[in-house]
Amino acid sequence: MIKLYGLPRSRSTRITWLLEELGLDYEYIALSPDQKGLKSPEYLAINPGGKVPSIVENGVILTESGAITTYLADKHTDCGLIPSPGTTQRAHYDRWSYFALCELEQPLWTIGKHTFVLPEEKRVPAVIPTAQWEFQHALTLFSEGLGDKPYILGDDFQAVDILLGHTLFWAITFKQDIPQENLKAYAQRLQGREALQRAKAREEA
Repeated sequence: MIKLYGLPRSRSTRITWLLEELGLDYEYIALSPDQKGLKSPEYLAINPGGKVPSIVENGVILTESGAITTYLADKHTDCGLIPSPGTTQRAHYDRWSYFALCELEQPLWTIGKHTFVLPEEKRVPAVIPTAQWEFQHALTLFSEGLGDKPYILGDDFQAVDILLGHTLFWAITFKQDIPQENLKAYAQRLQGREALQRAKAREEA
């Protein structure tokens, strides 16, 4: 059985959500963000970065939400949440996965770090307006790529929509403006997925 180490309302929600979409059995191990959890020697032996998510399966340890998402979706291709390697659709899947992690998420992470994550003496509030501007630019590209499709690759929900959608949820929590109507509808569509509701309930249990 897969062991998933996570924190509620963090990047690990992406993996809880995916596991629910895949219908897999897993053990959710909730960590505290302190010396008894993320910074404990036991957890640092699993993830030296002291971050979530991490999964352990049959002695294999994997970290980073993007890598875990691709790994699990590839391993369970019968669920239809990822295109086959070597196809054009897979290339677009990879493109939007990297976009989610490198372009869409990073300005938000900058805002978070310089608002509440970093020690106060390390925060530089002056970078926040630039990060907000970068995020709006990424939203424009995202909106253009989505167009009038229900999901980023077309009519069918894919694991990459978890990466993109979760990042949009993060932006909403951060009270960032999302002016594009297609992105608002996309976020609402994803919020309504039953697997996401089950994932949230599992994390809060």
